[in-house]
Amino acid sequence: VGGKMKVLKMIKKILIGIVVAIYFAFVIFMTVLLLNYNKYGVTQFENKSLIIIRDEISTNNYKKGDLVIVQSKKINNIKVGDEIFTYQIAANGEVNIDLGIVGEVHEEEQAITYENGSNYSMDFVIGSAEKTYEKVGNYLSVIESKWGFLFIVLVPSFLIFIYEVYNLIVEIKYGADEED
Repeated sequence: VGGKMKVLKMIKKILIGIVVAIYFAFVIFMTVLLLNYNKYGVTQFENKSLIIIRDEISTNNYKKGDLVIVQSKKINNIKVGDEIFTYQIAANGEVNIDLGIVGEVHEEEQAITYENGSNYSMDFVIGSAEKTYEKVGNYLSVIESKWGFLFIVLVPSFLIFIYEVYNLIVEIKYGADEED
């Protein structure tokens, strides 16, 4: 009976170790996403941006909650008819994502004009969609939010820390052998 208990305790420790390792890998991934925010509040890795479709868009290609991987483009690679994502800065400083079809390319001015007449400097051009993941944006928006970070990263990490301190105190006070 004593041998079975030791095996079960060993299996429990291994399973807890695996769960904790997966959790901390997730926390590191989440932190990397947050550390790669650009000045517009969008996660960006070099020339790829992770755009979360937060509102309904007047196109059938993207639905609310989708995650779109957007590849940046240089002005000489943008053609009339391309579908391009841009940053739209509101008067109050709020950043929105705009999507439109390029009507004109102004290489000298480093700007584009959508078919609907909206003009954007290349400073505000994100690029064109490379890949879309349906509904993944819903999860990513929760993970990247302040409350998501608090309840998914900070609170569980604090609880794990307290649990480990408790185990250390128990082991120091009572010794590892008496636990068996």
